[in-house]
Amino acid sequence: MTAGGNDADRFAGKDLELDKPNPARMYDYVLGGDLNYAMDRQLVDEVMTAMPRARDTALLNRYWLRRAVRYGARQGIRQFLDLGSGMPTVGQVHEIAQEFDPESKVVYVDNERIAVAHSAIVLEDNDRAEMIGADAERVDEVLGHPTTRRLLDFDQPVMVLMSALVHYFPPGERDAATMITRYRNVLAPGSYLALSSFTGDHQDEEMFRAVELSKGTSEPIHLRSREEVRELMSGFDLVDPGIVFTPEWHPDSPEDVGEKPELSGVFAVVGYKP
Repeated sequence: MTAGGNDADRFAGKDLELDKPNPARMYDYVLGGDLNYAMDRQLVDEVMTAMPRARDTALLNRYWLRRAVRYGARQGIRQFLDLGSGMPTVGQVHEIAQEFDPESKVVYVDNERIAVAHSAIVLEDNDRAEMIGADAERVDEVLGHPTTRRLLDFDQPVMVLMSALVHYFPPGERDAATMITRYRNVLAPGSYLALSSFTGDHQDEEMFRAVELSKGTSEPIHLRSREEVRELMSGFDLVDPGIVFTPEWHPDSPEDVGEKPELSGVFAVVGYKP
């Protein structure tokens, strides 16, 4: 089976947004992938000059995502909707979830054409995990997509993942809160939302220099405070320890937190729909 079906064909070989560096490709480069271009690598190198801990920030967010998926799997979740999933990388959501239960199902959603095309290859032999080419903000399109309808049963609990997504929503221009509410409203009780976002809380000048550099990308970063993240989680009961920096959320060991977890620069939270 070809992941994404017609989406892979529709996205592959078309406009790959080569006029500006792209955050999904940049993130792929930071994580050691090869699905990126010279312009992406150049800007990442500039960001890492301004913010030397940028790679650690990306890795810590990725590690948090994996722990969040494991947490959901331990709570009995067997369905995952990964919004803005980005490039296929080692330790993807379906790999984590299907370690717990091979029957677990995952729908990845991204509007980055390279991510969609390469996921078709990565997921080719997995009939319980597929990528669809869509904008997460177009909720009806995502939920009504034939792949989503075939793989996910919203009468049963689902874990929705929004890892490093909402900080690309400019306040006043794109309404992250309404988008989240629309997804929440279709979720069955017992479902979860896992969300992470860059923040300016407790940050030094490195973070703000990196944000300035991001203005040269197709999707600049907009920092969110803890209170703004809390507002996005309206209608969910926050799983302990609440809204914390990525290394502080259910670390595998106390040593993983480090002396200054705030330097991760990213808030993480998981919420439960009662």
